Amino acid sequence: QLQLVEPGGGLVQAGGSLRLSCAASGRSSVYKSHNVGWFCQAPGTVREFVARIDLCGSNRYYADSVRDRFTISRDNAKNTVYLQMNSLKPDDTAVYYCAAVRHINGSGSDYGNYDYWGQGTQVTVSS
Repeated sequence: QLQLVEPGGGLVQAGGSLRLSCAASGRSSVYKSHNVGWFCQAPGTVREFVARIDLCGSNRYYADSVRDRFTISRDNAKNTVYLQMNSLKPDDTAVYYCAAVRHINGSGSDYGNYDYWGQGTQVTVSS
């Protein structure tokens, strides 16, 4: 079992940066055996894929809308996955969720494939 917590959201001006964290409770040997993804959901919309990182961090996948602006990384020794968000736009405003799954194919963009979810953190980008 994994419990995921996402500190790090907040309010930022357009063009600014934020770093989100996805911290897992439990043994690191469990967390590092899971792929971790980030999703976002704005009011009235469906949950959208942002990025995914594999077990050791060697393969990373991004939505086209965030490629070259966001970077996903992980520190398995700290049981934490990060989402560095740069050049933020008002359209990035949403609740951001991290999720984990042991096995997944391809980019991992389908939120239905994930087993564990954090509670979400609000990111607001002002114009």
